[in-house]
Amino acid sequence: MSDTPSASLPWTTLISLLAILSIPIAYTFLGSPMSKATKGRSSAEEEKIAQFCGITGATVREAKRFLDKHKRVDIAVDAYYNELTTSGRPKTESAPSSSKLSALFNKYKEADGDSISVEGTIKLCEDLGVDPEDVVLLAVAYELKSPRIGEWTKQGWIEGWKNVGCDTIATMKTALLRLRDKLGSDYSYFQKVYSYTFDFARAEGQRSLGMDAFLPHSHLILTRAVSGIETAQAFWALLLPHGLQGGALVHIRSRDEDGDDSMQGDEEGWKEEYTQWWFEFLNEKGGKGVSKDTWLMFLDFMRTIDSKFEKYDMEAAWPSTIDDFVEWAKARRSSEAA
Repeated sequence: MSDTPSASLPWTTLISLLAILSIPIAYTFLGSPMSKATKGRSSAEEEKIAQFCGITGATVREAKRFLDKHKRVDIAVDAYYNELTTSGRPKTESAPSSSKLSALFNKYKEADGDSISVEGTIKLCEDLGVDPEDVVLLAVAYELKSPRIGEWTKQGWIEGWKNVGCDTIATMKTALLRLRDKLGSDYSYFQKVYSYTFDFARAEGQRSLGMDAFLPHSHLILTRAVSGIETAQAFWALLLPHGLQGGALVHIRSRDEDGDDSMQGDEEGWKEEYTQWWFEFLNEKGGKGVSKDTWLMFLDFMRTIDSKFEKYDMEAAWPSTIDDFVEWAKARRSSEAA
């Protein structure tokens, strides 16, 4: 799978660019200045509404509600997306329909079963236009409380999609864009999905994830459900690059003895190449799998470690696997610098 977002512009800059580009499209949508929808408004108000609608795809009514409250287009758009993130939909929209979601569930579920299995999931991915290896499916698994890879229960399906704010394939497609962005940029959300992934992905009855090498051309989330091969590396390969590139896993600078940020200048953190180092180390080390303790604490480790592995506290309560990796990484850096 390849999911490599481009570097993002500052939010206010992006809003301004989108606002400029959206005006012609939005004016077409709104109609002429003296149409029924815009009659009585000033040209400045119409332009703001046009910008808002062009950026968000919202209705004129929604645009007016947010602009009346927030005045500026960039602030209004930000508030609109914050409301979407919180509730899954603007407050003016009706709640998702349980009956619609039930009908969709029945479309994908097993003919003689009461859950959606791998075959139904493949069909769902086709309808959503999403690759089965897309990292966003891990966010969907978290939202719908999927019990196992490629499996969805009716209760989780209905409650999950309702919480996200969807009851049609069209709205689900939009939600996937939102969830993918949130997973990449919001550490709190990333951490929840990351933690859920461990229990979701491990084999039933097992206490650890297997360390099989990642097969880049396999249909990860679905094929491994069929084969039963669990691999921590595969899920790390999905999640870590997405969080690093989106900003969710931004480096936390070291602190001095008083607990304040270090004043030693810019401090580099985890580099993308270190993820591959981690995999190589695990393969050399061998072992039956990755424990939940290592899985969870690795996230804190990679956010706080400096790029030279010099500020690692060997006396702290890190898993021994991470202790060993730091020594391994230091030795590799030294050998490459020689």
